[in-house]
Amino acid sequence: MDFFFKKPTKNAREAMCQASLDLGNREIETNHNRNAEESLKDLTCHEHARVVNSGNSAIMIAMNNIKGPVLLPDQGGWTGFKKIADFLGLKISYLPTNHGIINLEVLDDNIKLKTPHSLFITSFAGYMAEQPVKEIFELCDERGVILVEDASGSIGDPQRSLACGDHAHIIVASTGSPKIINLGSGGFISTNDPNMLDNSNFILKTLRPNPVICAGLVEAIKEAPDTLSKTLQACNFLKKEIKTVLFEEYRGINVTIPSKNPKPMARELRKKIPVNGGGMISTCPRYDRIKQPAVCLEIKNLEIKSLKNENLRKIAEITNKIISDFM
Repeated sequence: MDFFFKKPTKNAREAMCQASLDLGNREIETNHNRNAEESLKDLTCHEHARVVNSGNSAIMIAMNNIKGPVLLPDQGGWTGFKKIADFLGLKISYLPTNHGIINLEVLDDNIKLKTPHSLFITSFAGYMAEQPVKEIFELCDERGVILVEDASGSIGDPQRSLACGDHAHIIVASTGSPKIINLGSGGFISTNDPNMLDNSNFILKTLRPNPVICAGLVEAIKEAPDTLSKTLQACNFLKKEIKTVLFEEYRGINVTIPSKNPKPMARELRKKIPVNGGGMISTCPRYDRIKQPAVCLEIKNLEIKSLKNENLRKIAEITNKIISDFM
């Protein structure tokens, strides 16, 4: 039973190594950036895309275009949403959710009551459960609210329900470790509205990416659908095998287990399920997962080669034993 923390794929690493040898060649560096942006436009179905140096940079560029209040889910979002909105002096309102999952009627009521200019969400609430992004977009579009989807965990969705420009005014994502597109750093923003990017031209130049990341991004995008599909399949398997999991019926890229004693339970899981090069156990309550005591198995953190059936069965067996010990 060997588990490995996710690192850039072989093809992405090779592309980045070659690009590092070309540093200083302006023409080649420009081509890397241009190729990455074209790949992103194909991937997201948005007309405009820019690569930046981090996911938070992409969020900052999106928020730079926000003029009114920002609506955020009360849990299951990304902590960077609040921090960047605070930094830019934007008013924040919180949307009540069902453990991070957005209810459309509640959203409609809150839009009418709080009149936000934008709604920032993650494709998967806390990486745990898929949001109804298409329906959220349709409601926001009808009400004149800009929907910004953080698709760090859903790039390459085979169903095209998530990370799809047809269902979001703006898509932002991190390509840092250990995301679906995993390059160690970087991020991007895409949209159909060119003004969103033109209005942030200076910030885009300030937060421009390393061309090495752009070269790796072109290769990593090709492998994202397979990476996401296998991660979703692994989580679906574990949700069926492990007792007392949350969001069993939802697609997600982690598995969350409610616990009255999350920290000692997490310590036991870390001992029994060691990960070479990193970890895969986190604890709640926390805003970017769920605001109740729980332990999360961050399957998204693992290399695809670690997601073999025998390994997944062992994770389920160990987890069920530890759950019983803490009951």
